Amino acid sequence: MTRKNIKRTLVIDEIIKLYLEGASTTEIAKLSNVSPRYIRMILSDHNIEKRPFGSWKRKYKLNEDYFKTWSKNMAYILGFFIADGFVSNDFQTIGFAQKEKYILEQIRDELGSNQPLYQNKQTGVYMLYLNSKVMKNDLMEIHGITPNKSLDIKFPYVPEVYLNHFIRGYFDGDGNIYSRGYLVSFVGGSLDFMTVLEHHLKARGFDVYLTKKEKHIRLYMSGRKNIKEFYDWIYHDKGLYLKRKFEAFPDKNMDAETLQNAKLKRTKQAVAARKKAFIDEYRKSYCVHQACETVGITLGTYFRWLKQDKQFSEEFYQIKKE
Repeated sequence: MTRKNIKRTLVIDEIIKLYLEGASTTEIAKLSNVSPRYIRMILSDHNIEKRPFGSWKRKYKLNEDYFKTWSKNMAYILGFFIADGFVSNDFQTIGFAQKEKYILEQIRDELGSNQPLYQNKQTGVYMLYLNSKVMKNDLMEIHGITPNKSLDIKFPYVPEVYLNHFIRGYFDGDGNIYSRGYLVSFVGGSLDFMTVLEHHLKARGFDVYLTKKEKHIRLYMSGRKNIKEFYDWIYHDKGLYLKRKFEAFPDKNMDAETLQNAKLKRTKQAVAARKKAFIDEYRKSYCVHQACETVGITLGTYFRWLKQDKQFSEEFYQIKKE
């Protein structure tokens, strides 16, 4: 068989992960159906620091029992992990993925590790791989996080005192605040998780609404006062947090009690004008969120218009066909 007919059986990310876990280039080569030299070439191409030839497996520090004890940072990291982490099916490994390197470095330090980060050159995403049977089992058995968590994750038990930190972590991973600052969203694949998240937010007085489209479930909240109260709650006594999202919130130095959510006129003429303005903006931007922000309505109002106003619905879907 010629060299060009030999097929590599492991993808590059799997090769790098195995090496960072301590496997030798010879062991990985056997699993990959390639030569050790080919494995070393892949490691060099991706700037992976290599161990001296023939050395023992490198040991990295890690507080393996970290997820056994609640703290505000543990709650944050757990929420962040549910959004941007993974549990390996085949190895005793967990990992985090994020474009902003510093937050993974802070998480790594909080976990008591000196594990180096790996960056995917094609995507720019940084990866933190941690090899620990104890930590993997704790995430699965104590907190219910499985390798296929995206679609079936359940909302874990979180002590009330740490709930804002957990939700801040999930928001930093799978949340968004839109450009004008008065619309916040969460996205997820598990209806069970998102429904319980909706319940927790509503229980604290936040006006939120849940939508489901294909495999994606989204949770929205809007309104100037609503967003400020949400900001005050999730960042109260904050530990770890993503700076970019923190800075995106408006009205940081204002008292929520001095703010009001938008109050719109409800006459037939005023509502009709808003619907026309929405259609005009959507025709320009093809963005529902932008149209809602421009007109000053919530997504809940938009969905109600679609459901109850036949003319509005027909005009909207006609634009989508254009």
